[in-house]
Amino acid sequence: MAIRFSHTFIRRTFLVLFGLIVILAVACGAAATPVPTQAPATVTPVVDASGLKTIVATKVLDVGTQRVAFLLTSPKALIKVPEVQVTSAFLGEGEAASETKMAGFHLWPYGVRGSYVTEMNFDRPGPWRLDIVVDGQDDQGKAVALFDVAEQGNVPNIGSIPPLSRNKTLQNTESLEKLTTDFSPDPDLYQITVEDAVATGKPTVVVFASPVFCTSPTCGPQTATLSELKTKHVGEANFIHVEIYDNPDEIQGDLGKATLSQPIQDWGISDLPDWFNESWTFVLSGEGRVSQRFEGFATLEELESALQVVLPQS
Repeated sequence: MAIRFSHTFIRRTFLVLFGLIVILAVACGAAATPVPTQAPATVTPVVDASGLKTIVATKVLDVGTQRVAFLLTSPKALIKVPEVQVTSAFLGEGEAASETKMAGFHLWPYGVRGSYVTEMNFDRPGPWRLDIVVDGQDDQGKAVALFDVAEQGNVPNIGSIPPLSRNKTLQNTESLEKLTTDFSPDPDLYQITVEDAVATGKPTVVVFASPVFCTSPTCGPQTATLSELKTKHVGEANFIHVEIYDNPDEIQGDLGKATLSQPIQDWGISDLPDWFNESWTFVLSGEGRVSQRFEGFATLEELESALQVVLPQS
């Protein structure tokens, strides 16, 4: 008797298996060096004597208060202690504001991976360092990340008004297969353009992602998480998934056939050096201004907190 599995089962199984592969690679000593995605905001991992290493998810860093997300690994596994201490230090000439924050751990769906998240204020461009201290019951040590902060990047930052893109929707496209690589897409995420969403005066959450081709250590099921967020706030905000590729129905597993969607180009994401298909999420206020942005995977908890900031307060 033939056994048939649903697309959702296959997708979840793939993500879990991929996460296990990442952990096994760490345990075997495989390098997990992040690839820089914006000049000059390169990120360099430094391995401490304790063997801890950072996998930085937020590689695009500009002057100002920025969300910083990173994974921590030991020679054996991913670090999952509830909090770690993070201290910033400017390495260029002159004095700059240094601060110490606690970064909380956010477990990702399926319980395989998770990242630490905090907000740091970078008051000037140039070289910076993050000193990370782990003091858990079973895991202790230090990790360091070296990187450059840009004066201003091309991707819409907090406080800016991004392009009012006219992304493809079900109103102007004949099928979901032409809108997304998702195996089990949520039709509600393809009902409105960014331009029309802003015109409603409601907050908007926009996810740029390619569900099938999400394979880096800092990439997770962002589109599925967006759908969960939508379910909690039906009618309160607009929720949009924009596929990274313009022709998902034609790719058939061969990215050599892929062309980038216009919004990915409009928002400056495709201009990032060495960028492949990492996801980006933007939370817009009712007037269309960026209230928060997330590079790489953001958990439901993070998206919920960011959305609450721009929802009308009763």
